Amino acid sequence: MYMSYKTGAERGTIKPVRADDPNTQIATKLRALYLSVQEEAIPDRFLNLLEQLDAVEQQQSVVGTAE
Repeated sequence: MYMSYKTGAERGTIKPVRADDPNTQIATKLRALYLSVQEEAIPDRFLNLLEQLDAVEQQQSVVGTAE
């Protein structure tokens, strides 16, 4: 099986890539890992920290405009 990809230097030129090529296999696995990480839920602890940060920033902007 062959895959193809475009490189920036070749603009529009399609270069065939063998599916059994080690670089292609690594790229495929990295792409799958990236997609799985993208789909993970954000931990509640992290969301709480972001909410606390937003609250502090809003409080500072209110204090800054009152002066």
